[in-house]
Amino acid sequence: MPRNSGQKQKLLYLRKILLEKTDENHGLTVNELISELERYGITSERKSIYDDLHILESFGLDICTEKSKTTRYYIGSRDFQISELKLLVDAVQSSKFITEKKSFELIRKVESLASENEAKLLQNQVIISNRVKTANETIYYNVDRLHDAINKNRAVTFCYNEWSLCLGSTEKLRLRKRRGGALYRVSPWALCWDDENYYLIAFDENSEQIRHYRVDKMEKITVLDDRRRGAEEVGKIDLADYAKSTFSMFAGESEELTLSVDKSLVGVIADRFGKNVFITSDKNNDDRFILKVRVNISGQFFGWLFALGDKIELVGPEDVRLRFRQRVESIMKIYGEGKE
Repeated sequence: MPRNSGQKQKLLYLRKILLEKTDENHGLTVNELISELERYGITSERKSIYDDLHILESFGLDICTEKSKTTRYYIGSRDFQISELKLLVDAVQSSKFITEKKSFELIRKVESLASENEAKLLQNQVIISNRVKTANETIYYNVDRLHDAINKNRAVTFCYNEWSLCLGSTEKLRLRKRRGGALYRVSPWALCWDDENYYLIAFDENSEQIRHYRVDKMEKITVLDDRRRGAEEVGKIDLADYAKSTFSMFAGESEELTLSVDKSLVGVIADRFGKNVFITSDKNNDDRFILKVRVNISGQFFGWLFALGDKIELVGPEDVRLRFRQRVESIMKIYGEGKE
């Protein structure tokens, strides 16, 4: 590298060295900084290094010093702390919609936000488990196209897949196209992350209803020139409430329920529905409270209700209570007396 060209880039490389090689526990002396710059073909003098460090500090880089027999320089505060980077790594690992290959790529990018030594510590904390991961590498392009459509106020078309069982095949479960591969046409309004999956909340132009779709099951997304529809319908609902009331994004009719809940489940209720729910005292039992909440009735919701056992009771409406009782009775027939 020519000397003049190298000198023009010296500040940039010095910044790179400090960010990559130093942290609170690992500093570099001026001589070591000079040696690191020489790896990039840049020669330096001690005085110029002091001047450069001052310029970088004036620019906003948090350069700290540790003085003992020699003075060492290191980066103090960064945009992200190690604990914050660990949270990001955990989020990537736990996300089913991120493929295993992409998970490793994203984790490496997160690690680049720390020093090399801190990145090693971060790697030591990474736990790779046999989590279910999507195999659809196109999900990132799907998200990009859907964001583009939402920002441009445009409708989209796509093919939608569902799982099918293939008995007698080495690959038992396969994705197949719904509607024989016919295109869905919707107006996208929001992207939502629920139960470790990415969903599109959209206005279906055929049924004229708000629907949701798993992004990793979408293919051949095309952004149309036609403007979105459904603004009036979407305006009538709170999209956050819609996602919260739809258990794991299973479709179902929306109902306002009355539930009698044991006070020990207050944390469970807050985690599921948030803190802004309508709660009153249960006049018949001091150990319980009455919860009124709107949810989409589905098998997934009944499963959640069943799992809480006698700690929660579906008081009404009566028709939903009857449906839940029928569901429980049908399960009891399978596990009834006399069954081996």
